[in-house]
Amino acid sequence: MIEQIQLEPSSGVPLYRQLFARLKEMILSGQLRPGERLPASRELAGRLGLNRTTITAAYELLQAEGLIRGHVGRGSYVATGPAMPGIPWDKILPSWESAPAPPQPTSAGLISFATSRPAEQLFPLEDVRRTAEEVLGSPHARTILQLGSPAGYGPLREYLADEARQRGVLREKDDVLVTSGCQQALDLLQRVLVRPGDAVILEDPVYPGLKTLFQRAGARVMGVSVGADGVDLEELALLLERHRPRLVVVTPDFQNPTGATLPAAARQSLLRMVRAAGAVLVENDIYRELRYEGAPQPSLKQLDDSGDTVLVGSFSKIAFPGLRVGWVIAPRPLLLRLTEAKQACDLHTDQLSQALLLRFAESGRLEAHRQRVRQAGAERLRTLLASLEKHFPKGTVYSRPAGGMNVWVRLPGGLDAAGLLTRAQRHGVSYLPGRYFEVTRQHTGALRLSFAGLAPEEIRRGVEILGRLVGEELRQARGHERYEPAPALV
Repeated sequence: MIEQIQLEPSSGVPLYRQLFARLKEMILSGQLRPGERLPASRELAGRLGLNRTTITAAYELLQAEGLIRGHVGRGSYVATGPAMPGIPWDKILPSWESAPAPPQPTSAGLISFATSRPAEQLFPLEDVRRTAEEVLGSPHARTILQLGSPAGYGPLREYLADEARQRGVLREKDDVLVTSGCQQALDLLQRVLVRPGDAVILEDPVYPGLKTLFQRAGARVMGVSVGADGVDLEELALLLERHRPRLVVVTPDFQNPTGATLPAAARQSLLRMVRAAGAVLVENDIYRELRYEGAPQPSLKQLDDSGDTVLVGSFSKIAFPGLRVGWVIAPRPLLLRLTEAKQACDLHTDQLSQALLLRFAESGRLEAHRQRVRQAGAERLRTLLASLEKHFPKGTVYSRPAGGMNVWVRLPGGLDAAGLLTRAQRHGVSYLPGRYFEVTRQHTGALRLSFAGLAPEEIRRGVEILGRLVGEELRQARGHERYEPAPALV
């Protein structure tokens, strides 16, 4: 076939360009099929009566366009058939605001306060192995490994319902949906309840994954300030009146990132305000079990006489985040729609993880692990607060939670927490600056320290380093201000 190629020596087009064009046409038309071997340059030069360099130049052009591939010692092969136009992904993908990428570790020995997750060292691996063996050795193992209900593994749903009923959280009109972690539960609520343009009120500052989720849905996201005692109720009242939101999402216990807890009286007020505005109240309840001191507060769902509050929970903070088991407790009409939305996403959740966590709970191992996690969390929190008191300069303000995983720190002197981060990482410490948690107001001078995943000695060393750096930055800033020329008076 190639031997029949006719070139025009008298043409103004160089012979290697003519040969390239003819071979390209044969490849794109399918006359030369993908994977077909081309003659060696010396061989083809002899067949066509051409110089070998002409053949080599033509082959190089074909290879530059990705039409052939050269293999040392094996020759050249057709790499593609007819060219098809590529999809312009950058043009067809919708644009949306993404959460800022978290800072990446700069060294293996980095002390990272950046991630809000439990300590891996506390995971009872032998108990987990024993639990997995019991689940897989049970008569129900084959059923567990089969497709199940989109609402979740039935026995786990019953367990969660019983637990919630004993706490006064689950009402007669409620039911339980098991989800792939708390994030999927929130995503399903967004899919079912929120339309583009709807107003959604979130705490400010807030966990960035929550803000991004609603922004991508096209919601008008607005933030209500969070102080030492949770959301600012006066500000919330104004937002409810002005914007008539579809949804209000709050974390009443040990809020992320501030660690704030809403007092009981404020919970009653919040319930009345949201109910009067006709909005759906979503209670993010994932940190409640991480209380290290003091009496627990009743949940919003428990206090809500109407029973319409939607409660979202998870095993991730008290047990194993890698198993991705969360849940929603809500009135049945809403739960039915959430289940339908979930089935459209993933058909069903991972029953093996659910069965494992159920067995872990029923065996008493979860309660034993819960006690260890609380004891360790209390020690880590005490260590962090004492270290902040000892090493951070005067004027630093930080939250003093009674539980959870996070402490919110406001730096003195107008320092920029994001600007300090690179220097901190060079010294072996990382954290998340306040800008990662912004909703509608800036938190330039703030940062979150997540302590649950660090050993006490790491916390002490990390805070000492941060405190020294903050002190140096503060002295430098004040020195700059001292020698700044005074403005001229005119």
